[in-house]
Amino acid sequence: MSALSHASAVPADDPVLDHAERLLLTRGAQRLGLAEVARAAGVEPAALRDRYPSREDLLSALRQRFVAEFLGELARAMDRCRPGDWAARLRAWVQGAVDGYLDRLALHDALFHGPGHHHRHAMQDNPAIDQLVELLEGGIAARVWAAPDPRLTAVIFFNAMHSAVDRAIFCGEPPDRRRLAQILCGYFERSVQWWARF
Repeated sequence: MSALSHASAVPADDPVLDHAERLLLTRGAQRLGLAEVARAAGVEPAALRDRYPSREDLLSALRQRFVAEFLGELARAMDRCRPGDWAARLRAWVQGAVDGYLDRLALHDALFHGPGHHHRHAMQDNPAIDQLVELLEGGIAARVWAAPDPRLTAVIFFNAMHSAVDRAIFCGEPPDRRRLAQILCGYFERSVQWWARF
């Protein structure tokens, strides 16, 4: 997932983005044309260009919406946990991240695996990592966990989740999502508990 500092700035129910998303999935990012999106959405090309002057602006809006929806689902999953149950919140985040990635795999790859995406930069400015940092810092403040560098820990956790799902996809078998999340949570929880000994 790419760096998006303002992931909630794009309205979730924008019909133009709905049409652009459908075209993106059938044509790919490099063949997504503003004129085609305007025609599909039933708007004047000039009006579309007022909002999205270039294809990259339109793709950026689609990425922002994707991330906002992803983060919203993770936040709602954590909010369903009992207050103060930091282990349950971490498990909810991991399961939600695994499910969210797999449920939107085609769209995720169309948006984030194309030309012009710099993976190294995305790991430094990523709202999903910011959300995970906030979760870790909450558990640290409650003296449930310890981590000498919560942001680095969040980067490691996020990359581990991403790589584990990618491996499951590469293997070609439908992944056991629950088992995958359990394995990840086992590593993550032991990591923050291990640091608590020092």
